[in-house]
Amino acid sequence: MNRILIIEDEESIAALEKDYLELSDFTVEIENTGEKGLERSLKEDFDLIILDLMLPGVDGFEICRQVREAKNIPIIMVSAKKDDIDKIRGLGLGADDYMTKPFSPSELVARVKAHMARYDRLTQSGAQDNEVVEIRGLKIDKTARRVYVNGEEKQLTTKEFDLLTFLASNPNHVYSKEELFRNIWDMDSIGDIATVTVHIKKIREKIEFDSSNPQYIETIWGVGYRFKV
Repeated sequence: MNRILIIEDEESIAALEKDYLELSDFTVEIENTGEKGLERSLKEDFDLIILDLMLPGVDGFEICRQVREAKNIPIIMVSAKKDDIDKIRGLGLGADDYMTKPFSPSELVARVKAHMARYDRLTQSGAQDNEVVEIRGLKIDKTARRVYVNGEEKQLTTKEFDLLTFLASNPNHVYSKEELFRNIWDMDSIGDIATVTVHIKKIREKIEFDSSNPQYIETIWGVGYRFKV
């Protein structure tokens, strides 16, 4: 059952919203202060937040900003303010919707359902398994662009990651420095093949147990490099 957090200092309004949402089979929690609402928003797992703009302590804008930095869940901002500038600011901070008080509880429920359905579609469509290459303790998560050696994450630059992934995805194939430069940097080498050498050296320092005796990226003297399997 989906959990919703209402952050609203007017208790009668919060209670009415809660009643209507519970009739639609949502589990609803209420917080009446900005500080507590922000704390629970960040620490607990809610599926949607209904956020009042004017709150004691931390206001709705700041709560929206911090929650959006940490989570992608839908946020519906509500306020008695009718000014467009507040709506623009709220949506600019990452709110998914902005409702002006007074509004009918049934309209709120309808919007909650619409945002929940949209969020479910997005998360389900993005829930495919990550594309991963694993070879002898080396794990390359191509989807998340992360590299692990024996479970320890290694920090690679963008081009280091691209170069390692290209070689690992084409094992036992020998590539010249010119071919690697053309594939990774998307241009002819024009005397820049030293860039490939430097990147290979940096990758080895990060993923090899002994970079002078590499077990992953092998130098084929006079030709180039290949990834050993």
